[in-house]
Formats: sequence, C-alpha cells, structure tokens
Amino acid sequence: MKAETVKRILRFTEDRDWDQFHSPANLAKSIAIEAGELLECFQWSDTDYKLDDVRDELADVMVYCIDMLDKLGLDADEIINAKMDKNEAKYPVDKAKGSAKKYTDL
Repeated sequence: MKAETVKRILRFTEDRDWDQFHSPANLAKSIAIEAGELLECFQWSDTDYKLDDVRDELADVMVYCIDMLDKLGLDADEIINAKMDKNEAKYPVDKAKGSAKKYTDL
C-alpha cells in the first residue's frame, strides 16, 4: 500500500478526533463487522455479486486494518512476512499443493 494512502487514512481519523474510539478491541470488532458485510455481498451467489459493493466493503476492512496497525504500532510488511514464514512451514509445497486439507491432516 502506498504511504500516501496510509497517511490519508490516518489523517481522516485524526481530523475527526476518532482516535479516542479506536481501541484495539473496537477496531477488531469493526474489522469483523465489515468482513461480515463483505461476506454479505456473496450471500446468495458465489458468482452473481456487485463488484462495486465488494470494493467498498473490502476497502472498509482494509481501512480498519490500517487503523489497527497504527494503534498497535505494527508494521504490515513485518507481520505479514512473519505469518507467511509460519504458513510456509505448516504447508510445504510438496504436501499441500492442490490440497485444501488443514496442515494437521497433510
């Protein structure tokens, strides 16, 4: 994500004095709520959905995630790469390729 976009998100919150409402717990709740709204776009069909609605809900999830990263002083690249290291160890290509099994069942 571009630095200007992150700054815009943080400025939006700061300009409205909403940081007071952005506890980690409140942000986690907001992420889950927006993820539910994203899922609602696919409620009755896996293929018949409105892309504009999906874009808006996905953006809402991402904005709250950026707010949470900021609130907790976390770096997105750092935490994503650390998690990918774990995922790659759990799901080695030679065992997981083409399989939807959980790592404990590989």
